[in-house]
Amino acid sequence: MSKILSLGHYQPSRVLTNDDLAQMVDTNDEWIRDRVGIATRRIAAPDETVADMASAAAEKALASSGLTAADIDLVAVATTSSIDRCPNVAARVAAKLGIAAPAAYDLNTACSGFSYVLATADHAITAGAARNALVIGAEKLSDITDWTDRSTCIIFGDGAGAAVVTADAAGEKAGIGPVVWGSAPSEAIRIEGWRPYIQQEGQSVFRWATTALAPLALQACERAGVAPTELAAFVPHQANTRIIDGIAKRLGLADAIIAKDIIESGNTSAASVPLALSKLVERGEVPSGAPVLLFGFGGGLTYAGQVVRCP
Repeated sequence: MSKILSLGHYQPSRVLTNDDLAQMVDTNDEWIRDRVGIATRRIAAPDETVADMASAAAEKALASSGLTAADIDLVAVATTSSIDRCPNVAARVAAKLGIAAPAAYDLNTACSGFSYVLATADHAITAGAARNALVIGAEKLSDITDWTDRSTCIIFGDGAGAAVVTADAAGEKAGIGPVVWGSAPSEAIRIEGWRPYIQQEGQSVFRWATTALAPLALQACERAGVAPTELAAFVPHQANTRIIDGIAKRLGLADAIIAKDIIESGNTSAASVPLALSKLVERGEVPSGAPVLLFGFGGGLTYAGQVVRCP
């Protein structure tokens, strides 16, 4: 079994407000806040890549872990927006951080991606195929956003979050619980073609998320042996504040902290869960060792979630 040892995150410096978007498309601050709950989002510089952001977040996580680059033997990156197909983002992160000869792979399950790579890293460490892993979610969605489409351009932002994952010590509670993952194949969210833009059927995704996901999130708690009432925090994919509130209500999370980084960061797809979790930990809002439910969902349609112990 394994645990999260440390976290780190990175966001670009440029802040895009709702008022800024109102100068680009027919929208306004009130309409955006009411529809998705977003106030601002971060946008990467033209020459800033997914690998650059992933490396910045990973470097911070590694610096906080007490480990060095020489200790890392697996780098796994969740992303759906890297324009470059080869070398993969994980290999470029390893090169930037001076990590010698790690297993390195990218994984694309869109917004559920971080929980997928966290699970695969946990499985690799548990099986003895790795000792210490860097697990990253990173997106530059601004590259694949149609800035003339008000139904999508108001939603997405750029950023990265990372975790260092290592084996549990003998006698410790499981740091990463069993994953609940799967899919409901659909084309409700699409990034298709050679030079694609994000397209989505928002109402279809909203109905699926608010009706199908709470029982799956509950399964993740059950598999970890943690009751929802014991959770210190719930960190779902930052898709929409109404979706987040709906799932939290169905889980009965009256006392848990509910991550809503979407308000200031927008929807950052595979980066959203580690970005929000890293901020909660940085602000000291969740005590070390406390159980936190992570749950990603989105394009595919795919989902994945697990209970982790806060580093």
